[in-house]
Amino acid sequence: QVRLVESGGGTVQAGGSLRLSCVSHGIGFSINDQGWCRQAPGKERECVATITSDEATVYADSVKGRFTISRDVPKRTVYLQMNSLKPEDTGVYYCNLRRIKARPPVDYWGQGIQVTVSS
Repeated sequence: QVRLVESGGGTVQAGGSLRLSCVSHGIGFSINDQGWCRQAPGKERECVATITSDEATVYADSVKGRFTISRDVPKRTVYLQMNSLKPEDTGVYYCNLRRIKARPPVDYWGQGIQVTVSS
């Protein structure tokens, strides 16, 4: 059974930092892409950072230069370091793992973790 377990959310003041972690269970790690998406109340889910199986990273314009995605393969963990946080970064953050070799690709999601940035 595939499980993605997130941790590290919370409340922080604007300008502060948080680091999210996501541990993968029950599925190959390094051969798949991982990412972080978020959803604010009343808005669609937005994927903000992706790290591919060959370690390439992609960021949404809204977080470029402030967020960094990375992963530790032996620990089967993907991280999202969030700096210079803004109130508009508030939302539920979801860890994503995409089985890129499946046809079509298959997405798995964590349960979500709340991040609140106060002004």
